Amino acid sequence: MNKVYANASAALTDMFDGATAMFGGFGLCGIPENCIAAIVQKGTKNLTCIANNAGVDDFGIGLLLQRKQVKKMISSYVGENAEFERQLLSGELEVELIPQGTLATRCLAAGYGMPAIFTPAGVGTEVATGKEVRSFNNKEYLLEYAFDADFAFVKAWKGDTEGNLIYKETARNFNPVMAMAGKVTIAEVEELVAAGELDPNQIHTPGIYIHRIFKGVNYEKRIEQRTVRKLPA
Repeated sequence: MNKVYANASAALTDMFDGATAMFGGFGLCGIPENCIAAIVQKGTKNLTCIANNAGVDDFGIGLLLQRKQVKKMISSYVGENAEFERQLLSGELEVELIPQGTLATRCLAAGYGMPAIFTPAGVGTEVATGKEVRSFNNKEYLLEYAFDADFAFVKAWKGDTEGNLIYKETARNFNPVMAMAGKVTIAEVEELVAAGELDPNQIHTPGIYIHRIFKGVNYEKRIEQRTVRKLPA
């Protein structure tokens, strides 16, 4: 099975309107920049996006929001995107806010083939509205279903032609759990090497989870909030 594709556009030919898609990364760190750009160019609409956050106005998932390509956002943190706020308040965008740990664990459940999890996070809050609550050892837990994503887009530092991935530093956040969870997982990497060149002890995502891989280009790696120390006079 050849998993290597020339670029993001080639890897996304079957992306369809109405798809549910996961996007790895935390803030703007470790996000699949090339895949997002390809979706923007392709013009795919009515997407349900599962991500830790919604990017910023002109970068990351914010680019999809700008072009009204997103129908629903499932996220933990959305405070950096004014366009997201505008669409939410105007009723143009459906939003499901969930605790960050629940987001990660619902990804894991999908990757492990589990239909659902029970978590104490959200019990007694608006998050629990309409959901099953069950008691274990005199403590209440909320039933949350595993995600059912058509695609997962992840970004790694280095990968090989079999799809084995190594993430670098903070990019090892939501990328590993989302890589496990997509029906089709597409990985973009900064460096693509031949099978056997990666140290097996350093691999974070085994290639069995990756369906397509390509070498990305022109990474901006933007920082959301840049804070610098003033030099002494």
